[in-house]
Amino acid sequence: MAEKILTRNFHLPGSHTLVLYRETGGYAGLEKAFAMKPAEITEEVKKSNLRGLGGAGFPTGVKWGFLPQGHPGPVYLVINADEGEPGTFKDRYLLERDPHALIEGMIISAYAIGAHLAFVYIRGEYVQPWRIFGRAVAEAYEAGLLGKNIRGSGFDLDVIVHRGAGAYICGEETGLISSLEGKKGWPKLKPPFPAIRGAFGAPTIVNNVETICHVPHIMNRGAAWFAGLGTKSQGGTRMYSVSGHVTRPGVYELPVSATLRSLIYEHAGGIPGGRRLKAVVPGGSSAVLLTADEIDVTLDVDGLKNAGTMAGSAGVIVMDETVSIPEALMVVARFYAHESCGQCTPCRESTGWIYKMARRIVEGKGRKEDLDTILDVARRGAGTTICAFFDGAVGPYISYIEKFRHEFEALIRK
Repeated sequence: MAEKILTRNFHLPGSHTLVLYRETGGYAGLEKAFAMKPAEITEEVKKSNLRGLGGAGFPTGVKWGFLPQGHPGPVYLVINADEGEPGTFKDRYLLERDPHALIEGMIISAYAIGAHLAFVYIRGEYVQPWRIFGRAVAEAYEAGLLGKNIRGSGFDLDVIVHRGAGAYICGEETGLISSLEGKKGWPKLKPPFPAIRGAFGAPTIVNNVETICHVPHIMNRGAAWFAGLGTKSQGGTRMYSVSGHVTRPGVYELPVSATLRSLIYEHAGGIPGGRRLKAVVPGGSSAVLLTADEIDVTLDVDGLKNAGTMAGSAGVIVMDETVSIPEALMVVARFYAHESCGQCTPCRESTGWIYKMARRIVEGKGRKEDLDTILDVARRGAGTTICAFFDGAVGPYISYIEKFRHEFEALIRK
């Protein structure tokens, strides 16, 4: 049985409190970090092979290293807790059941990058996580773990908890920053990247909740230990949100070297009712669909990339043989049509067109040219927009049709 790291306290009563967090070794990593130089912390995170766990999978320590050296003004740390990817619900567990892990990770990370103000951008619908995390922040201030001269280190850090308004696009880091600044949540062109010019025009590091929750453990037990838990290119464990047709849906923490098959059949209990597996979305709704014959892949970033899909936000959606793939595509397409911010013409127009065509097919009014039109529109729009929203939508648009075209054609013939 693999060791639980992020979820080790989830079953304990009061796991969200400072008392319980300290009793289980909390804030020991902070003490070690304060005995190190900031650059040494960044180097340790690089050696650990910690990669971003919100979607992009970019190496965390490398990202921190992009900050301009000797910047005279402020530097900000922004935590992306806007967990809006369909099929993904692991960050809310961390916010509700172990909020001090995030706070400790933020203090260490802010110390490493020289930030004295940090923001936590929480999804608007996450009312209970916001309440619990807000109380944990208040506890940290009362205990001298936030504010001025933390634990006599001479380091100051303030944390602002900001609630979003329920827009999926604000999960994209530049859209999140725009919303945080009080503007419309529209993504911005990159470069400049947030590490150069981010929140309020200052260098900014944006990291996901789960990513930063790993930092205290890396400080506590070392980069070599963390790297050894995973694969050659990605260290540690990861929390996988498993939903759909499995016996035991929920959140599972596994080493990233585990396989998708083992996650579904060993940990989540397999497909109920003796039914057969049909398809799996391995990384949130934006990931390319995998068929039942394609699940013998490791769950790390590169393993899934080599399989033609992505780890994304680790939202695993399991579909059994009763699922209509055309109907599943219609539901996904409806989501993207609704959530497009409308800034870029290819995304604004194409998501609406594709949803209408997918709905027409499901309603039995499809035309034989619809499938090729969807594929053509999706491919033409890829790579032409400001952010990766449409590129993410293209994954399901194309893979659902290419891998299950016979189901779409059957509906059109009827």
